[in-house]
Amino acid sequence: MTTAQPLDVTPTPLALLLLGREADPRSERGVECPGDLPSPSDPDLVERARAAKEKLGDSVFVLGHHYQRDEVIQFADVTGDSFKLARDAAARPEAEYIVFCGVHFMAESADILTTDAQAVVLPDLAAGCSMADMATAEQVAECWDVLTDAGVADQVVPVSYMNSSADIKAFTGKHGGTICTSSNAKRALEWAFEQGEKILFLPDQHLGRNTAVRDMGMSLEDCVVYNPHKPNGGLTAEQLRDARMILWRGHCSVHGRFSVESVEDVRARIPGVNVLVHPECKHEVVAAADYVGSTEYIIKALEAAPRGSKWAIGTELNLVRRLANRFADEDKEIVFLDKTVCFCSTMNRIDLPHLVWTLESLADGKLVNRIEVDPETEKYAKLALERMLALP
Repeated sequence: MTTAQPLDVTPTPLALLLLGREADPRSERGVECPGDLPSPSDPDLVERARAAKEKLGDSVFVLGHHYQRDEVIQFADVTGDSFKLARDAAARPEAEYIVFCGVHFMAESADILTTDAQAVVLPDLAAGCSMADMATAEQVAECWDVLTDAGVADQVVPVSYMNSSADIKAFTGKHGGTICTSSNAKRALEWAFEQGEKILFLPDQHLGRNTAVRDMGMSLEDCVVYNPHKPNGGLTAEQLRDARMILWRGHCSVHGRFSVESVEDVRARIPGVNVLVHPECKHEVVAAADYVGSTEYIIKALEAAPRGSKWAIGTELNLVRRLANRFADEDKEIVFLDKTVCFCSTMNRIDLPHLVWTLESLADGKLVNRIEVDPETEKYAKLALERMLALP
């Protein structure tokens, strides 16, 4: 009988991070909250949050993303999607503190667009984004080397989704590209194709594919998927030369779970239902839906929907539940597309205890959980964002 020998394996930095044995403050995963949080069962949390916010007055501006819990949203001065909120923050230069109830990349965008005199605060630094985590600066730099070796880099224009880290936005700005949202992705791609022959779309493959094929009439064969975990992205130089859309292998953990089976099931259960999904869903789900659009589009569509209509929504559950309650008195039946309940786990890290701790700390003159983008990264990330703002 032989004795098994220990494997000589050195864990990678990413593996150590996932195991909780390392911390990377530049990562979307963030780091642990340094403060002592109030108990989530404290019945006085709502009053404590209200009192701290009142004490801070106009010096604080609280932003609430649509996917946040109701307990947090009630304290938001404005609600919206990530880019709308970042712009709202920039429009309030008198606010000393911007408390962003969202995730890390959103707070970074707010810091980029606000003044140096303002401090952007994220109530829980571990509120990241799995999609944004799927594209690191090192991986994207390596991808560009692969494109260069294939002889196509000079034809490629990067387009990065708003749901990306500041580092990825900076890479995009430095290489002549632009940022897009789910609302203006088609305009961004049209602009990019005026600048070059190919697009590197980061980091959500589904939004890139759906925009190219559904909205711009391209074929699935025009798209290839670059996998950063495979040599050369798992693609040949010929595939890169033939492709028009080079899609990064990333996705949203919530929107990626919806399936064609979900659509078929809800149609069988609710006759006459309208299926409305976000473009971060898989291409086959988007093709099976009746309507497709951004978070803001979804809200407006339900506002305009006739009384008594039925809707199955493929987006984050906090928003779907809030909309169902909002329109219940209009007899609009609004259900979550999937039978399995699924919140965005990282969005849900921003809860009432974290918000209370943040507001009370600020009210006591203690700045916590500040999100700061370094000047060099901010310079190029802002350039990419400005290109988006200049889109017709």
